[in-house]
Amino acid sequence: MKRWIPVVLVVLGGAVIALSSGSEPRVGSPGPVAPSPDPSTQLPPDHPPLTDASIPAPPLGSGTGANALTWDTPEGWTAEPPASSMRVAEYAIPGDAGPARLIVYYFGPGQGGDARSNAERWAREFEVPGGGDPVEAAIIGSYDGGQIPVVTIETRGTYSGGMTAAGPSGEARTDYMLLGAIAEGPDANWFFKLTGPEATVAPQKGAFEEMMGSLRPGN
Repeated sequence: MKRWIPVVLVVLGGAVIALSSGSEPRVGSPGPVAPSPDPSTQLPPDHPPLTDASIPAPPLGSGTGANALTWDTPEGWTAEPPASSMRVAEYAIPGDAGPARLIVYYFGPGQGGDARSNAERWAREFEVPGGGDPVEAAIIGSYDGGQIPVVTIETRGTYSGGMTAAGPSGEARTDYMLLGAIAEGPDANWFFKLTGPEATVAPQKGAFEEMMGSLRPGN
């Protein structure tokens, strides 16, 4: 004679568990598990979400007048209209290996995160030759050579950073180089990020450093 055993199905956290009299629970197919966040995409505290195309402009009066930064543009760099309210300036830089681009970001007082955290985040956008820690491979320094304190970063390798209207580009670009600087403006940090083929960027290092040395407050 067959004996019927009652079975109770319980759903816990997306998993189906079958409970029957005198038996251990059996776990069915689990539900989807959220992936762990990629540390390379984590923004520093107080940094606006770069994927939001509707980010409002900084507060009225911030980053302008006495609170602005001014610099000398290197010869051969072409200024272009900024693509979003987060950007205050953009430059196209020609080169035989392909063009490079400098983007200057300004988010307003209390926004954007600290300089060191941003430099390390930019470093993590690169996969360095031979593997290893991209932050350790980057050259991160600081200087007060001009009127404005600056934290600098230089690195190279396979670049998967950068932003599009839909978010991170995700496109891996080999033999790329980054020259970056976070400048302490009168009321907030300004972020200078130059990326492009290494053969284009490397010869521009001196011009970039001269540009950073020319930083000064005011329009």
